[in-house]
Parts: sequence; structure tokens; C-alpha cells
Amino acid sequence: MTQFPIFDGHNDLLLRLLRGDVTAEGVASGLPDGHIDKPRAQQGGLGGGMFAIFVPSLGGASVSDDEMCKDSYDIPLPEQVAEAEATSWTERGMDAIYDLEAAGAVRICRSAQEIEAALPAEEMAAVIHIEGAEAIDRDFEKLHAWHARGLRSLGPVWSRDTVWGHGVPFRYPSDPDTGPGLTDAGKALIRECNRLKIVVDLSHLNAKGVEDVARITDAPLVATHSNAWAVCPHSRNLTDRQLDVIRDSDGMVGINFASAFLRPDGRMESEFEIDILLQHFDHLIQRLGEDRVGLGSDFDGALVPDKIGDCAGLPNLIKALRSRGVDDGLMAKITHGNWVRVLRQTWGI
Repeated sequence: MTQFPIFDGHNDLLLRLLRGDVTAEGVASGLPDGHIDKPRAQQGGLGGGMFAIFVPSLGGASVSDDEMCKDSYDIPLPEQVAEAEATSWTERGMDAIYDLEAAGAVRICRSAQEIEAALPAEEMAAVIHIEGAEAIDRDFEKLHAWHARGLRSLGPVWSRDTVWGHGVPFRYPSDPDTGPGLTDAGKALIRECNRLKIVVDLSHLNAKGVEDVARITDAPLVATHSNAWAVCPHSRNLTDRQLDVIRDSDGMVGINFASAFLRPDGRMESEFEIDILLQHFDHLIQRLGEDRVGLGSDFDGALVPDKIGDCAGLPNLIKALRSRGVDDGLMAKITHGNWVRVLRQTWGI
């Protein structure tokens, strides 16, 4: 696995720390549950990825996996979180990833060069990502402050509507054209991210939001953890039209391991063959090309296929890709090379 260290587009490990489920020292030494810790990362070849700071919904409301096991569903989304509460969570998230670095679990990276130097390494290469921008103020002072601390990727929304734009709901079957896109403030946020060379993540934006970003941005379009709507007609997945726009920008998509976004029946049930994930891989390669597909697991934030289980199970995916005829050159691109390319192109370093 050291020949093909995996850089992963999205995980929610920091949320487990913020909720007090685990400690930084526990992540470094090993955990009894969850998807990611340092020993299992070394076992499975997880070299690093985007570590998301996510602000939970008010009152602990969450999207129910049980609801997503029905033949069809349209799950009401929680209300947006107030800026002050979101700021508190985001500040704690920043502290949490620095705690992981102090414990020896990760190495925070601010450039593609630093990611390459950390792959493979004992510590996971960690890029700081904010998922949902409720904590950002209209003057962007906090955006600049967090950028100075290492923020390099941001999603304007996590499905909940925000002052910046409208998220895509958890709806099946449905396409992602579910409402208005970015607000005027959201468009200004994209321009500021461009100035700071912060990746703008399309995952969780609805169709009009993706179109708005595409019209504004001067960077490659990136969906850190999304799948092919043609294989699974879930609102969270990307249509061929969206994939073509991402391709034309020389951007990329990280394949999401969340069961409901992989399975053609949209069910959040984990017992299925990896071949379903490979169907998404085939379609994305066909639409985007070999240079624009990677992995975006959603580890510690979703129910993933039993055949993978956690980051120690990533060799099972590598084996399945080999069975699909993936050679060394393409394997290097999928596991980390495409991510390094698009991040270098966005960041300039």
C-alpha cells in the first residue's frame, strides 16, 4: 500500500473529537470503533485527506439512517445554525486538529508540496476543511483568520440553507435541481475564496448552486465527496451535466462511500458488493477522464460498505480496482495523484 498511499477527499473524524466521543491521544494510539485512527490508517494505507470541521444541527438533530432505508424519502433539514454558535464549534474544530497534530496522529498541510512530502508518512497528511460556512462573517475576517491557521478548503453549505446559499436535501429519488443557488453574499464568498486560493467544495450544493460557482470561480471545480447520479438517482449525487462542467474546468470528484449515495436503490444499508462502488468509478472515469477521479470516503460521517468497513479495509477497494483493470499509473492517480494535482492547481503551491 505504500506504493499507493491514499489521500481522501473527506472525513468527519473531527466531529467525533468535538462531541467528546474520542480523544486526540486515542486517535493516535488506536480506537475500538469508528472508521479512522492512526494504526488502522497505517494498516490500510490511508496517507491523509481533508479533515472536515462540521457544525452539528440545533438540538442534536441529524439525518436518520432509518429514514433513508425506505423505498423513497424526502427528509426535512434542520434550521441553520446561528453564527455565534457555529463560530464556537469551528474554533473548537481548529483546536481539535491541532491537538491531533500534537498527539502525532496527523501533519497539517498547507500546500500540495507538503502533502507529497507526507505521503506516505507515519502521520496522516491533514488538510483543514470547513463543511458549511455558517461561522463565516460577512466581512470575511474569520475566513482570513482561519486561512492563516491552515484552512484550505470550504463548502459553502452542508445541505442546511445558510446565508450563503441553498443545500441539496436528502431526497430519493430526486435530481439535485431542488431550489435557488447561491445568495449574493454566497457569490461574494466564492470570490473571496478565490482570492485566498481556498478550494470551494461543491458537495452538498444544489444544481443551481453548482452552476453559480462554475460561473464565478477561476479555480478547478471540486466535489470532495459525491457520486454519479446516473448510477444512484439521489439528490446528493452529480448529474452528467454537472460532471461535464467539472471536467471542462479540469476539476475532480472524490467518490463517496456513503451507502445511500452508492446503492441504486438509495438505501442507507451497508451490505452490498464493492461492484456497486465500481459502477460509480466506471461512470466517473467515462465522464471526467482518468485525471479527475479520486476518493472522498466520508469516513466517520456515514455508513460505508461492509466490504470496506473502515480505513483498514481500503486494500479491499484497491483489490477490486485491480480486478477492474486499473494499472499502476491510474492507481496512483486515483489514490492520491489527482488530488495533489488539483490542489496544487488551486493553491498555486
